[in-house]
Amino acid sequence: MRLTILGTAGVVPDAQRAQSGYLLEKSKHLVLIDCGSGVFSRLAQLSLDWARLETFVLTHLHLDHVSDLLSIWTARWLMGAPTVTLYGPAGTREFISKLLELFPYIRDHVQVTVHELRAGQTLSMAGFEVSTLAMSHYVPTLAYKFDKKLVICGDSEPQSELADFVRGCKVLVHECSFPDGTVAPLHATPTALGRMLAHADVEWLVLTHLYPQAAAQPEELVKAIQKSFPKRVTVAADLQVIDL
Repeated sequence: MRLTILGTAGVVPDAQRAQSGYLLEKSKHLVLIDCGSGVFSRLAQLSLDWARLETFVLTHLHLDHVSDLLSIWTARWLMGAPTVTLYGPAGTREFISKLLELFPYIRDHVQVTVHELRAGQTLSMAGFEVSTLAMSHYVPTLAYKFDKKLVICGDSEPQSELADFVRGCKVLVHECSFPDGTVAPLHATPTALGRMLAHADVEWLVLTHLYPQAAAQPEELVKAIQKSFPKRVTVAADLQVIDL
C-alpha cells in the first residue's frame, strides 16, 4: 500500500500546501480520500492513470475537503472515464445531488454511485478492507482505517475512541490545526492530541490540516505531542509518499 499526501493545509491559504487530500494505491486500485482546493493540481503532478481513479472517499462535507471533487470528475469524463463511486458520511447523497443540479453538463455525463457510511462499519472498498469511526466535528465526520495499517481522520478534536481504533496500525494521519494556546473548538491542538494518544498502539503519527500558525512551528508541534506520546511524530508535507 502506498499513501501519497496531496494536501496538508486548512482553510487559510498557504503557498506551500494544498487543502486536504490523500491518494491510496494498492495493486491496481486507487482511492482518493478528500479533495480540497489544490488537490486536482497535485494529482496532475503525479504520473497518474486517471481512469484508475474511480473510487472517492469523503471524511466530511466541508468545502476544504470537497472543493475539487467536480473538477476531477469532469476531467475524468472528458478523458473517457465517466463512472465514479463515492463513499462518505450521512448527508453525502443529498449533498452530491444538490451539487450536480448546479452543473447539469456534469450531472448528465458523470455516473455517480454514492454509498453513505455510518460509524462502526467494516466493508470492502476497491480492494481495501475499510472500517469507520465517528469523529467530533461540526458536521458528521468519519475516520477511515485501511487494511488495519493506516488510519486517516477527518477534522476533529481529539477523540478518546480513536486510541482503540488505531490499535496495531502503522500510521495515523490526524489533523493538528492550531498550536497550543489557540482556542480551537472541534479541532486538534498538539498537547491535547498527545494526551489522547498517550497509550495508543500506533507506530507513526503524521500531522496534517495545518493552519499557518501551526505550519510555522513544526518542531514545537512534535515536541508538545511527544511529551505524552513518545513515538514517531512528523509533520506532513504535500506530495510526501509513505509506503506501508
